[in-house]
Amino acid sequence: MTPSIVQRVEETHASIVDIGALIDSQPLGTFQKWIMVMIGCSVIMDGFDVQTMGFVAPAIVRAWGIGPAELGPIFGAGLLGMLAGSIIFGALADRVGRRPVLVGATIFYGLCMLGTTQVQSVPEFLVLRFLTGFGIGGVMGNAVALVSEYSPLKHRAALMTWVSCGFTGGAIAGGLLCATLLPSMGWRSVFLVGGILPLVVAVVMARYLPESLQLLVAKGRSPERIAQWLGRIAPNVQLGPGTRFVVRGQPQAKASVRELFRHGRSTTTLLLWGINFANLLDLFFLSNWLPMLSLRVGHAVSTAVLIGTSLQVGGTAGALLLGPLMDRFGFYRVLALSFLVATFSVSSVGLPDLSTGLRYAVVLISGICIVGGQPAINALTATHYPTSLRATGVGWSLGIGRAGSIIGPVLAGQLIRLQWSNTALFVAAAVPALASCLMVVFLSRASGKSRIVPVEC
Repeated sequence: MTPSIVQRVEETHASIVDIGALIDSQPLGTFQKWIMVMIGCSVIMDGFDVQTMGFVAPAIVRAWGIGPAELGPIFGAGLLGMLAGSIIFGALADRVGRRPVLVGATIFYGLCMLGTTQVQSVPEFLVLRFLTGFGIGGVMGNAVALVSEYSPLKHRAALMTWVSCGFTGGAIAGGLLCATLLPSMGWRSVFLVGGILPLVVAVVMARYLPESLQLLVAKGRSPERIAQWLGRIAPNVQLGPGTRFVVRGQPQAKASVRELFRHGRSTTTLLLWGINFANLLDLFFLSNWLPMLSLRVGHAVSTAVLIGTSLQVGGTAGALLLGPLMDRFGFYRVLALSFLVATFSVSSVGLPDLSTGLRYAVVLISGICIVGGQPAINALTATHYPTSLRATGVGWSLGIGRAGSIIGPVLAGQLIRLQWSNTALFVAAAVPALASCLMVVFLSRASGKSRIVPVEC
């Protein structure tokens, strides 16, 4: 073990252990893989919830005899709740810990989903959707932060991206579950299963999920637990009772939004917010309107649904692909190229003379770059903040991004009402992708590096 990782102090027979350097020096072990699986299961419910609402909406309209327009505020309430949850739970996690907030948020939204099975009116549904979104909003930022802090440097981008892509996996699982349950058991059964699953995940996390070692060191807490968990990551390192744990290169900061703009972080924070906003605006525009707009150019309903599904398939492929590429070539190069490609692929989706095969292809590429790019953005955001501010930074970036996820579908609806053509709509949708590309380039220059992990985790 190198002196920089474990430093022996002869006079006191004690050791000083650099937590980040020690984790980076070890291979990815079973203990860490198990952590990634648990966190990934909690992230899956984010995508599950979003996709489920889209599938159960027609069943609710039929069961309650209401117009589709009445569901608009319900959709918006869930997204608004996610926005608030991302911001509030992010700051809370940096204060009290990743583990209690992640477990608590998972329990909360699980109970809210169970409560949704009992709603009898649109106002009740609206309240439960806001509360469910609020709980789900507390998951992603904390999940990304915790994964970053248990990942060796050489695998960090890939692991953060892969865990984040649980959103897409959850969306696919939600569609499969709805297809199975809706015809035989009705829409309430979907929320029943959707409430039970996160509670099971929460119980497992409460029993087995460790706290961030870096955060415990920063807060001066539980050296015995640090030694216990670190021993499972690096069993070859001797950790005696006199061992002192440190996190080098980590400036301490109070968990508040003000700190995101101090010590030269203003430009970085604003650019990360802008990238999240633009990409989630694009992502939700495409997710919500692709099937409908495919019908406008003459595709059959089944084909329109498959075109929409190919976006999510591309997203899963993109998340799996972009992570290892970022570990090898750096965040900025990979993301800038990805969003540049998305600019051309998204603008091509609405071309009227495009063959069905080519339309599938450009939608798939758009999914790789836009949907697959969002987990990569989450991973990039986590690397820009120290441990004591990481969940706050990711939470606020996602919160600002959630505003884009609300605006995107609404704006598209207004442009359709103004009778914009498909070609014009998708050219407009390519603008946020181009903006994301330019902001990534500016962020790279602001950071002054082309291949980076700006803050050691």
